[in-house]
Amino acid sequence: MPIKQIVSDAGIVCLVGGASVDAAEIHQLSPFVSKHIGVDGGADSLLQAGITPAAVIGDLDSLSEHARATFADLLCHIPEQSTTDFEKALTRVSAAAIIALGFTGGRIDHALAVLNVVARYPDKNVLLADANDVSFMASQGRTVLYLPRQTRVSLMPLGTARVSVSGVQWPFADQEMHPTGFISSSNAVADDAVVIDAAGPLLITLPRSHLAAALKAVVPA
Repeated sequence: MPIKQIVSDAGIVCLVGGASVDAAEIHQLSPFVSKHIGVDGGADSLLQAGITPAAVIGDLDSLSEHARATFADLLCHIPEQSTTDFEKALTRVSAAAIIALGFTGGRIDHALAVLNVVARYPDKNVLLADANDVSFMASQGRTVLYLPRQTRVSLMPLGTARVSVSGVQWPFADQEMHPTGFISSSNAVADDAVVIDAAGPLLITLPRSHLAAALKAVVPA
């Protein structure tokens, strides 16, 4: 049975998860997004930031009573336990791109579970954001990034991928990549454009300060 969409938006939607997120981080993203969604306990972070979400989605076991009461009319309780709250929210949101904040900090098993979901839903155009980084899946085909020279660019396969990259300090061509094989962490921009050709699940990570460039790569004008 198709999953019913709870939020649909032609712009960029921000999911706020339950990892530690302060109000300043949320407000820094606000100019880029048209709607916010609280994912379970992430609704408390939105409450503290003074932002009313379009919806609060999840099994709601981490939601405070204060947030539960404040957003009572916005709660979308999904009690099944076969998926994470992140997947529950992601599959019920339709948008040009989705920024996910508050999902990559804290426990490593939680972070790995998030990467598992991102790899399985490449069409969702997810950007994982935290205080340090922004990460997103390479296009199946070509991704072009315009960044200042020496900017850190990490290419991390989430499965078997065949990748070529130019415009970086350590370029390579037609290279098979795998989580337990060849990876390219902490590469760096060395030319006017970084061109990445990828077949397979490849995660690109940039410094958070280059969110705008990441968005442009994910959602070209």
